[in-house]
Amino acid sequence: MKRITFLFLFVFGLAIHAIRGQEGIPVYFDYLSDNYYLVHPAMAGVGEGGKIRLTARKQWFSVDEAPNLQTLSFHYRIPQTSSGVGAIVFNDANGYHAQTGLKLTYAHHLQFSPDYRVLNQLSFGMSAGYIQSSLDETEFRSVIADPIITGGRNSVGYFNVDFGMSYNFLEFYAHVSVLNALGTGRDLYTAIEFDNLRRYLLSAGYVFGRGKWQYEPSVLLQLTDFTKEKTIDINAKVYREVGFGTLWGGLSYRRSFDGAQFLTNGNFGEQRLQLFTPIVGVNVGQFMFSYNYSYQSGDIRLDNGGFHQITLGYDFGQLSAKRYDCNCPAVNY
Repeated sequence: MKRITFLFLFVFGLAIHAIRGQEGIPVYFDYLSDNYYLVHPAMAGVGEGGKIRLTARKQWFSVDEAPNLQTLSFHYRIPQTSSGVGAIVFNDANGYHAQTGLKLTYAHHLQFSPDYRVLNQLSFGMSAGYIQSSLDETEFRSVIADPIITGGRNSVGYFNVDFGMSYNFLEFYAHVSVLNALGTGRDLYTAIEFDNLRRYLLSAGYVFGRGKWQYEPSVLLQLTDFTKEKTIDINAKVYREVGFGTLWGGLSYRRSFDGAQFLTNGNFGEQRLQLFTPIVGVNVGQFMFSYNYSYQSGDIRLDNGGFHQITLGYDFGQLSAKRYDCNCPAVNY
């Protein structure tokens, strides 16, 4: 019985951390599907033309009310300008808590090279968003009346902003972004309220190789201000040019710098979040499809199942004469 009790407390602790750190769009692995704009506003309109990405994520098929997320993103370079615009619509549900939101983005791109074919670009972007958070307490039951539980459907909305900077030089790229930069949080929970939802993202990568094969290692560091949580993604992708388009795949490893303690059989233990995510995809003409599966390792898990996510994409508006002379998938297509 003690083991079950501490297991519940351990999983509940992880859930509280997730609620604190994932307000807004959760940072999963869909950015690896040529979708860096989803997490870095400065990438809006980074290349000529535009891109549309639709993602759907589902966790733990065997668990009722398991987390699920859907996003629809669009960004576009305004012709004959240095400006990019974008928009993101998302829906994120996790048990009795859900959030929907809209973000609108403007980005400005400074090209340092006099030759338009040489990519040497510094970008600045800002997103303004509105998020509606809700908590369904209609199914909450308590033998003794609890004044904290209202028994109804609570909903609040608030504004926030993201801003960031990106630098692309040929096959190299680096990004830094601040998400939920305002000190405004949701006033949804009676017992615990948060007014600091800021997250910091830093990422960098490089594409090696010419011809039919390319290799892309990258990293993404994520820091949550309120809880002081830190995670790192270590990624590796490989691209293969084929007759009908491009096949690609890769592997991402996410590890938390912080551990959660638990007690089992009278002994204390500590476990850190570790996710292994293989990803595969294909680009055919202007269309893109990808799938990734995340597996959480460790002795303490809510379910043995993993996290499934698919991404559908469509690229448009880029003329071959406007392509940069580089292997840079996030910019050229």
